[in-house]
Amino acid sequence: MFKTPRARVTLVLLVMPALLVAQRGRSDNPFPGGTNPDASLRPTPPVTRLFTQDAYTEYAILEPGSEAFRIRFLPEETRVGATELVNATRGGSEGSDVEVYDPRTGQPLKFTYEHEPDDPETHAIHARLPIPVPEGGIGRVLIYKTYKDPRTYMMHGDDIVWVRSLSGYRLGVLLPKGFAFISSNVASQLTTTADGRLKLAFANPSGQSNPVTIHARKTTAAFAPRNDPDMFFDDVKTLYDLEAPETGRIKVEQIYSDYRKGDAAKLDSLAYLPLRDLKVVDLDTAKALLTSAPSQGRGVAGVRGRGSARKEALVKLDVPITNDKQSAHLKITGTLKDPAYKIVNGDLVFERTLHGLRNTVLLPAGWEVSAVSQSGTIGTYQGRPFVALINLNAENNYKVAIHARRGGAQTPSTREPPKSGSRIGDRSVSLWNPNVRSWCRAAAGRYMSRVGVESD
Repeated sequence: MFKTPRARVTLVLLVMPALLVAQRGRSDNPFPGGTNPDASLRPTPPVTRLFTQDAYTEYAILEPGSEAFRIRFLPEETRVGATELVNATRGGSEGSDVEVYDPRTGQPLKFTYEHEPDDPETHAIHARLPIPVPEGGIGRVLIYKTYKDPRTYMMHGDDIVWVRSLSGYRLGVLLPKGFAFISSNVASQLTTTADGRLKLAFANPSGQSNPVTIHARKTTAAFAPRNDPDMFFDDVKTLYDLEAPETGRIKVEQIYSDYRKGDAAKLDSLAYLPLRDLKVVDLDTAKALLTSAPSQGRGVAGVRGRGSARKEALVKLDVPITNDKQSAHLKITGTLKDPAYKIVNGDLVFERTLHGLRNTVLLPAGWEVSAVSQSGTIGTYQGRPFVALINLNAENNYKVAIHARRGGAQTPSTREPPKSGSRIGDRSVSLWNPNVRSWCRAAAGRYMSRVGVESD
């Protein structure tokens, strides 16, 4: 089956538009796998990604009657050698006032915003990356743009109604100043910005289309600014890669962005991750950075110290952070030995207090997950089971217990290792038919990068 180039091209022509529709949220079908002719649900492929998409999108609703909203968008590009990032405008939205910046330096980047040659209904931003995406690195840009879309933003008398299908993962929506919520249909963190606007912050754990409807009206209330941490703007994600439970050893990989101003970044996570063989990499350049924390054998116990003798672990930045458009994109790796990771009565047991929004625990091959104490999704990555956990509470830490039993060997995944800054940045496309999966994945990557899978 699918032995000829013509058949393969036909397959891509059939599959690629469907994938693109799903990415852009244009499909009228709310089910990720679609439906059969009799309206029964079709299954989705097995979960194989350790983390869902990484982009952050913020929508600031502009003045009533304008039908417009200002977007702040932080997408990433993981294909090694890529020189641009493409961001397509959703059909029906009219884009303007586009600005593109390098998040590392805060400097403007060159870009074009025009019709796609093979799709006159689609506009796209083609942002030139500061450097080609390096091996072991990740490309990023910061995009500001204004959309006008009367289907999304409308008036109901003096009230405003904003409805949009959001397929992003980490999201924020701001009301115009002087407006208060009548209702919002998504569970969200609510805070007040420095200029007195109300802001919703929330996550979409599935990464699938998430219809959001907001009703708001004018108010005479004066909202005092709050300094609540936006837990959904924070992009930290941590992978716990478990070795054999008899060893108690865990490989740790954590990726995050640091926006704090200065010429050095404080490695806060070392307070709860006593890593040995510590390495810190600038993902914008894939360059290893010098750190004040020990990196050879001793771990970080000597850095933490006791009382007044305690020292902060810092990493020197090549580019100091001086403005709000800048951040350092860092990857921390190392190993730790945890006595709470062990075998108990034949069970593999992982018990640990986890921090941050996203944590994934990758189990050794040959084990089957039998219990998870917190809400999470279960998947398989290269023949190994994993549990992906999302913390939707404001508390930054929570205790997790995972149990597993020995089982038969799982079929290894046919997905090749990602060629990006880390395993936890894997965004490759997976198709279900093993005879065409790898070929179609490569074709999908070329097709999607050309037309722009990042849209909002």
